[in-house]
Amino acid sequence: MKFIEEIVVEQFLPTVRSMLAEALRERGLTQSEVATILGISQSAVSKYAHGEVAHNERVLADERVRELVTDLADGLASGDVRPVAALVECEVLIRRLERADLLADLHEEAVPELAENGGFSIHDPESDLRSAEKVRASVRRGLRTLETTSGFGGLIPNVGSNLVECLPSATSIDDVAGVPGRIFDVKGRAEIPGEPEFGVSEHVAGVLLAARAGGVEARAALDVRYDPDLLARLEGEYRTIEFDADDDLEAAIEAAMTDPNAGRNGSTAGSNGSGNDAIAGTPVVLYQTGGFGIEPVMYLLAADAPRTAALVRELV
Repeated sequence: MKFIEEIVVEQFLPTVRSMLAEALRERGLTQSEVATILGISQSAVSKYAHGEVAHNERVLADERVRELVTDLADGLASGDVRPVAALVECEVLIRRLERADLLADLHEEAVPELAENGGFSIHDPESDLRSAEKVRASVRRGLRTLETTSGFGGLIPNVGSNLVECLPSATSIDDVAGVPGRIFDVKGRAEIPGEPEFGVSEHVAGVLLAARAGGVEARAALDVRYDPDLLARLEGEYRTIEFDADDDLEAAIEAAMTDPNAGRNGSTAGSNGSGNDAIAGTPVVLYQTGGFGIEPVMYLLAADAPRTAALVRELV
């Protein structure tokens, strides 16, 4: 773990201080005067002057850095610029270089994972990478719930289960995180093959995306085996919608969502057919009763992966 502030301290500041110290000495200032302006010791100025401090060549070569050093050295040497004003100008440049620029590049080189999911803007609290990591963490929490729920293995369909959660503005399966492969029942215990990844679930992710396109604002889904008794229990609490397994998945779910009778089984807000149940805290259940070569399955949809997984505990 390496913070961008460490990049600033270890690579940017020594280089800029060295450049400033050299520029100020070239303008006739003494080591003592340079030390006072830069807020460092005379011995440090001496080390800068004798090249005993390592430079970052990319910072040294950056035209914006060189221009700022020249302007600040002129102003500091003449007295037109106070040290505090020079500090402010340096901070402004640092903030600029942290935003998808030189310092951000150096940070990504030190921590390559930051380049995933479109990169990371240090001053953007809703960056793509941060959002993706929050989704992965949410799926992990949901998986832990499933692993510790006695009886979950008995709810896993023959084709396996998957727990998925999507980014807030998901448009494709690449925006949905799930388990690589499937979750299978191994001697009564859920076997989870790996860490959550984006783009690894096609079927359950497709169901989630189709439901969202149809108006359900859930961001997570889990498939479990179809059982009429389990469905009857769910119908008393949640909005339940049947779709045709033999049709194209997206088209079948869209048709089911627009059916005026869809969702009338539930006893909650779903009875009016509105699509915002999951976001309001009421999960939605999509199901199909099978088709030619297709296993019947129920899909539990809720606001996030932990809440989706929590539904399983109500069923076992």
